[in-house]
Amino acid sequence: MLIANPKATSTSRRVRDLLVRAFSGDLDLELAETAHRGHATELARRAAEDKYDVVLALGGDGTVNEAINGLLAGGPAPTLPALAVLPIGSTNVFARALGLPGEPIGATRLVLDALRAGRHRWVGLGLADDRYFTFCAGVGLDAEVIREVEERRDAGARSNPLLYVRTALHRFFAGTDRRSPALTVERPGHPPIEGVFLSFVLNTAPWTYIAGHPVNPSPRAHFGAGLDLFGIRSLGVAPVLAAVAGMLLPNGRPVTGPHVVNVHDASEITLRADRPMAFQLDGDYLGERRQVTFRSVPRAIRIVI
Repeated sequence: MLIANPKATSTSRRVRDLLVRAFSGDLDLELAETAHRGHATELARRAAEDKYDVVLALGGDGTVNEAINGLLAGGPAPTLPALAVLPIGSTNVFARALGLPGEPIGATRLVLDALRAGRHRWVGLGLADDRYFTFCAGVGLDAEVIREVEERRDAGARSNPLLYVRTALHRFFAGTDRRSPALTVERPGHPPIEGVFLSFVLNTAPWTYIAGHPVNPSPRAHFGAGLDLFGIRSLGVAPVLAAVAGMLLPNGRPVTGPHVVNVHDASEITLRADRPMAFQLDGDYLGERRQVTFRSVPRAIRIVI
């Protein structure tokens, strides 16, 4: 089953039709287009129930996230369909973290070669309460930015790096609460860490890309380990600029500093907030939460690669 999001940022019907023709020579292919948010989850769940061999997700990170949650609706199992990722969104973090090209034509070549050779790779995922995620979750400012970007896109704005940067600057200086930290980080067997303004929970690295450049607060995160966490305890201009500079350095080291919180290779992390906080998974805004528990799920899904 090829699940295609016709509204993904850089998609076009012509590209979709080219990919369908490319795969139809090797596969008995069913095309299923998404019509609304959450539809990819419904389609992937049906593919799992009907025992398809492979689900191909043509879209951005949000489409891939939905497809994975549909495939794993009953939990991980070796008999579930494998997943192939055909990136056609604006950022495509998961595809790039897997080593795929960030565009659909190059990814199609690699996926076709892997299908013909029967290659796949087991990948660990994160679980936020009852929803899986592939590369990151966020509570606080980054989720506020995603919420505002989604609102602007619904109003007709074009998604690009400049939109995210402008929105982030607007939220930082005129939107988010920079005085009262609301988050507490909790891990089994460790003392709680209070006074946190925002936090990213990562299943792999990088956290995201800006104009093709990786933004990497926790470069040790990877699919074969537990979860990493980056948090910050000050939203002053100087600490934030220092943290952002550290994320952009290509030195492979975690961002550190007196206001930075780092957790590496954790099996479980809980974020508690003393007020409702914006929450995102894999770049999709999911509302406000006062508590989320994150768990690492090793070898959760087979990826064709």
